[in-house]
Amino acid sequence: MSASEKKLYLRWWITGFVCVLIACWYLALPRVVIYYSDDGSKEFKYVFNTQHSIFRRDLMPGETTGDAGHIFPDKDFFMMFDWWADTTPPRCIYITPKRWRTMDIYLNGSGKIDITKTDPDVIARLKQCPGQPDPFRP
Repeated sequence: MSASEKKLYLRWWITGFVCVLIACWYLALPRVVIYYSDDGSKEFKYVFNTQHSIFRRDLMPGETTGDAGHIFPDKDFFMMFDWWADTTPPRCIYITPKRWRTMDIYLNGSGKIDITKTDPDVIARLKQCPGQPDPFRP
């Protein structure tokens, strides 16, 4: 094996190693995905705030939204999801994501968290924002 072939193999190994590291980092990020039921009749407006990374959009029936958290969150880390419609009072939850996991949160047709579809472990990581209507009660 010549010196140039050895350099080529070394480059391939280094490139592969870097790709594996990036893939592991990507997979380790905690993710939150919010599903709005097809049965919904309203368009919701929402704000998804992941430690000052803020998304403001609309959520139509049957659509999903979500965001990724931090792999090494500090003590001040937070995720917050606010949603409302013209005729519906605003709702808000704090989300404590779990590393190496995607959390699926389901909203029913009226826009409340569907506790029959959302995993109990996920519900345990959700907290009602102070002063907001209960997002869990039907």
